Amino acid sequence: MAWSENAKVTGKLLAFAVSMLAFALFVMPPLYDAFCEITGLNGKTGAKYEAVPAGVDTERLVTVQFIASNNENMPWRFRPSVVSVKVHPGEAMDTVFLAENPTGKLMVGQAIPSVVPFKAAQYFHKTECFCFNQQTLAAGERAELPLRFIVDPDLPPGVNTITLSYTLFDVTERVSVNREFDNKSTDSEREG
Repeated sequence: MAWSENAKVTGKLLAFAVSMLAFALFVMPPLYDAFCEITGLNGKTGAKYEAVPAGVDTERLVTVQFIASNNENMPWRFRPSVVSVKVHPGEAMDTVFLAENPTGKLMVGQAIPSVVPFKAAQYFHKTECFCFNQQTLAAGERAELPLRFIVDPDLPPGVNTITLSYTLFDVTERVSVNREFDNKSTDSEREG
């Protein structure tokens, strides 16, 4: 009798743990992204910004700092080519980040941006960014990853420094699984 009660409790706890793991891996990331996009929290910048003609504020200089870090499972070397630049709000600025895959295998990386102070995120516009796409590097390959941005002239006067940070994640397995699924779907469509 006690054995079946223990088995029931263990089964329920195991089911609960699996459902919590599934929730954390598959439900929370999209909810978190949506929440950050709506509220502007976590300094997340939006999608690609379409530049519109605007005046450059030559009376003001803003320092933009760059930070690059890797997720704990990403072995690439990843860094900005410069650690900071000074820009006039409204002026388009180009820079690059450097990436190298020191492993012996092809890998796919995805960079996730964040802007600090958080209130500056809505005034920091990327018109071209390597973070819009996944980056594929062969074994030992190096790449310059372009970034073009504009600091909005409406940036509040008290903000004189903006820090743009990227965290690089290894998404090789996720991309492989999706490609396998896409190939199987295409194969089954051809058969059907």
